Amino acid sequence: MKKETGKLFFTTFAPQIKKDMATVTRENIGLLNDKITVKVAKDDYLPSFEKALKSYSKTANIPGFRKGMVPTGMIKKMHGQSVFTDEVLRTVEKELTKYMTDEKLEIFAQPLPMAENDPRKINMNEPAEYDFAFEVGLKPDFAVANLATAKATRYKVTITEEMINEEVERLQMRHGKMTDPESVTGDDNVLNVTFIESDADGNEVEGGIRKDNSLLVKYFTAGFRDNLQGKKNNDTIVLQLSKAFEEKEREWILNDLGLDKHDHAAADKFWKMLITKVGLVEKAEFNEEFYKAAFPAKAISTEADFRNAVKEDIQAYWDKQAANHLQHEVYHILLDHTKIDFPETFLKRWLEQGAEQPKTAEEAEKELPGFINQLKWTVIIDKIVRENGIEVKPEDIQAFARQQLFGYMGMNVMDAEQPWVAEYINRMMQDRKFVEDSYHRIQSEKVFSWADGQINATEKPVSVEEFTAELEKHQHHHH
Repeated sequence: MKKETGKLFFTTFAPQIKKDMATVTRENIGLLNDKITVKVAKDDYLPSFEKALKSYSKTANIPGFRKGMVPTGMIKKMHGQSVFTDEVLRTVEKELTKYMTDEKLEIFAQPLPMAENDPRKINMNEPAEYDFAFEVGLKPDFAVANLATAKATRYKVTITEEMINEEVERLQMRHGKMTDPESVTGDDNVLNVTFIESDADGNEVEGGIRKDNSLLVKYFTAGFRDNLQGKKNNDTIVLQLSKAFEEKEREWILNDLGLDKHDHAAADKFWKMLITKVGLVEKAEFNEEFYKAAFPAKAISTEADFRNAVKEDIQAYWDKQAANHLQHEVYHILLDHTKIDFPETFLKRWLEQGAEQPKTAEEAEKELPGFINQLKWTVIIDKIVRENGIEVKPEDIQAFARQQLFGYMGMNVMDAEQPWVAEYINRMMQDRKFVEDSYHRIQSEKVFSWADGQINATEKPVSVEEFTAELEKHQHHHH
């Protein structure tokens, strides 16, 4: 045996395993890349071949013979070669599977038949020993990166009075009463509009973009709002997004119009904006009806309690964003600092020949790095799950289905006893795709929960602006 530092190469044959006359041998042909050869003798496949012929004769429908009474010799003459080939290959597959099970081989994908195999050599009239070779990619041994010594930051966004005031006003607008004034009178007017692609004079572009939208007057730049004062239903105004909106609002409007938010030419296009409706929301007053509408699952009776509930909601949102950011950090720590070797030659060949959509050599070469990166994360997750006893149970998936339902419908815990809730959950548990997707999502959450207990993250208070900048920097670094 020959060992090279950091590599696993074997130059000798593994011991032979025999069952009856079949022989299986294994030879290393590269890093984590083995060749398994299965040799079957006549005694391994002839009994099953004869049995298959008899079975075929009992079910065959051939003119001139009653069903089940067709002579085996006739079946052999008509279909013998294809049945013979099937039985030889089935025997080879059975011996290969048994060998891998006995040897406890952990492999990627499935064995790939090697080019030297030639099923055409299988001849019913000259039964003989047949050799078939397969290539396998072995899963590696490795150590997961030590999270306890890794550096990471757990951000804590500071919630300000300004943030609370903005959210309170948003909720007042959302639960307020919509009125229909005759014209635009101020920044709080709501405009239902249609953006129509045009030239500088408002002449519509033939076949151009036409899109409805709804926005507040205060979304426009301060300098542009004067142009909107006094406007009524069916009035139009020609504008350029680059001059009518600040960057944040301009980007989401460009996105809504199906245009690139980074394209300056798109921002400078002219649009005829048709006002289809002028509205005004009368803000909801601070009373129990408003509190109940905004927070149906909470008992709130005072404005102070309402503001506290708003603050809790904002804090929960940013805590979740911070947790997601930490998870992303952990993901890259595990991925970047866990050293794993892969059978790249085998994986490239598998992409070319064994995947659901075979690829050219050039396509496989191009996709290999990304494929290995995905594979690396999968084997890391599998090892963490296996070594730490992480399980996803049916009740976890049921709880996830219930949580999703409550989130979609704004329900609270008291509604869980409704009979139709149990019916919904039972129905979802029969949905294979939902169960599989939920399983992987819950497993991922449990893995990150485990990781959270391993890593010594430093907590750092930050403003929303600082945290947002950190997110952008992190995203830019990893793309």
